[in-house]
Amino acid sequence: MGAQELDLLRVAVTVAREASSLVESSRSSAITDVDTKSSETDVVTAADKAAERLVRDRLAELRPGEPVLGEEEGESSAGAPAGGVCWVVDPIDGTVNYLYGYPWYAVSVAAQVDGVSVAGAVVEPASGRVWTAARGEGAWLDDRPLRVSGADRLDLSLVSTGFAYRPERRRRQAAAIAGLLGRVRDIRRAGAASLDLCAVAAGWVDAYAEHGLSRWDWAAGALVAEEAGAIVRVPGDGSDGLGAEAIIASAPGVADEFHTALREVGFGVV
Repeated sequence: MGAQELDLLRVAVTVAREASSLVESSRSSAITDVDTKSSETDVVTAADKAAERLVRDRLAELRPGEPVLGEEEGESSAGAPAGGVCWVVDPIDGTVNYLYGYPWYAVSVAAQVDGVSVAGAVVEPASGRVWTAARGEGAWLDDRPLRVSGADRLDLSLVSTGFAYRPERRRRQAAAIAGLLGRVRDIRRAGAASLDLCAVAAGWVDAYAEHGLSRWDWAAGALVAEEAGAIVRVPGDGSDGLGAEAIIASAPGVADEFHTALREVGFGVV
């Protein structure tokens, strides 16, 4: 651990920053060229496609031969061999926010080895903030080291979440979160999973949970949260009763209570 992760992090930051500049400079034209994916509310802009293409091209130059998994173009090859690096890219996390000009969206680039994130960068085009982490090396917002909050009571914790695009699933998710609302200080829904995870890392929220995300939504942000001291649960087999697709991050002092509350409100079955 150490040198390889930091080398991968430097590449992640470089390409994410370049993509972020493209995303921000092209917004006025990109939002006039909008398509949809899983539903009419699940949008993709020209900037999503252009930013992912830029990241893929730059990774091919800087890390030739390594596969890339991206939201817009899928996986570039059969995948990385055991012990090899695979890059996981979300060219714009929070595309609906981007479309509306709500400044909570980001470019997310992570390097994974055997499905585990080892380096990641989350860059905010609107503000220029850069969130970074390398496994075993800590997490940072620009030049400031990150640490999760010291929350130790769920009823005094600020929690964030997100919802699916399909109406039928959104209704089930909303019902579960409604059950959680009376158990916490308050709930936030900002619309970009990578940044929600970074917010846990910064102590801006005490916990976060969402269901049904793809790997590119959380690959970099989950590492930032974990390296800042959060207890992080990434999608897995669901044997803990929280569903195979759940991503959860929380301050250590409320992790057990938060997981219990999520199970009790039916979060794992949405």
